[in-house]
Amino acid sequence: MNIVKEETGKLTAVVKVGITNADYAGNVEKTLREYRRKANLKGFRPGMAPFSLIKKMFGNQVKLDEINKIISENLFKYLRDENLEILGEPIPLTDKEETRDFENQEDFTFSFEIGLAPQIEINLSKKDRVFYHEIEINQKIRDEYINNYRRRYGKFVSADTSEEKDILKGKIAPVVSDDSGTIQGFSNENATLAISIIREEEIKNLFNGKKAGDVIEFDIRKAFPNDYEISGLLGIGKEKVAEVSGMYAFTITEVSRFEMADADQELFNKVYGEDVVNSEEEFRNKVDEEISANLAGESDHRLKLDLKNLAMEKITFDLPDEFLKKWLLKADEKANPEEIEKEYPAFRDNLRWQLIRKKIAKDNDIKVTEEELLEEAEKITRYQFHQYGLFYATDEQITNYAREMIKKEDDARSIADRILDEKAVGLIREMVTVDNKKVSEEEFDALYK
Repeated sequence: MNIVKEETGKLTAVVKVGITNADYAGNVEKTLREYRRKANLKGFRPGMAPFSLIKKMFGNQVKLDEINKIISENLFKYLRDENLEILGEPIPLTDKEETRDFENQEDFTFSFEIGLAPQIEINLSKKDRVFYHEIEINQKIRDEYINNYRRRYGKFVSADTSEEKDILKGKIAPVVSDDSGTIQGFSNENATLAISIIREEEIKNLFNGKKAGDVIEFDIRKAFPNDYEISGLLGIGKEKVAEVSGMYAFTITEVSRFEMADADQELFNKVYGEDVVNSEEEFRNKVDEEISANLAGESDHRLKLDLKNLAMEKITFDLPDEFLKKWLLKADEKANPEEIEKEYPAFRDNLRWQLIRKKIAKDNDIKVTEEELLEEAEKITRYQFHQYGLFYATDEQITNYAREMIKKEDDARSIADRILDEKAVGLIREMVTVDNKKVSEEEFDALYK
């Protein structure tokens, strides 16, 4: 076995792996003899077929498999022993002048193109500055939070006459189609209709200002072009909706209007628990605490982005771009060069951050412990449970679910990446100067534009 590396560029090289008969012949014969032992060929007792026949039938394929195995193992061993940090994977090179005859040839040379990771210097200092954007609470934000609670605990009440946001209950049926009074089509005695989802404005206006007992005739397809809406309104399966068309009549039996809850003691108790808040002023103060916590989360997230962007801007290094594009094209059989070219800038930025993060982790001996992995998985689990309204899951249930999550290799790797990101950004924050800056909600939103 002979392996040599030839540099082809600043961050690219070709590794040539030479292999001789002595490197693979023993394993090939061992494998073929195992084939013979298990072979059950016509005309021969099991395991008694001539070795020459087995070799003729399977020799070339076994030889090829063994060569590929040895080449792969020794290539990566060489990269590891030489401390060569590569990007992507080695790309096999085909020598057009070389014709490999695996049946008769004994010695071979295989060449691989590799892309090398650059040397990186973390050159951040206190001279580098970023802002921590502290969002100021204003009455608009406060009103939005309070109104969200009022909507959450609001209710439907009966109304005398309908308005655009109301819900109508009643009977819907096709308009009588002839003098005999025969009704052609589907009816629903307990229909519910939301005026706001009617598509055509002229038809929507027909439903405003109406009361119980009123009848509205309308073209159902113009009002509800969506099959799911017609299916729900008529209480029929979606497969039957194609049969629905023409004029329908809706007879109102009840007008329902949603009313937000009043900002009173009943609401305070529902939001924060019995007698925790006992006045509007205390309620506003509690809401402000929530707003501050949530806004701080948004400010923290923005700071992390700005710290990463600062690191990406200040820490400069080259990448073997053409090699990486070639590797991406080879790795994704469905991709074409135009797609790779278009997506490459985003890939390049992500790779640059991974390399910076890896260097920071190495310089500062950052590791992710099992305890940290589980703790982060529990945070993710708790957040997911809350999204689905599962607020009452026990700590034990959360932990058990999190343990199952990190048993999955992809999930565990993703969570570890999040932790490494947090730690690396935290170290960058210590390296540079962070100045506090108060901003309005509008100014903060503009940062993302």
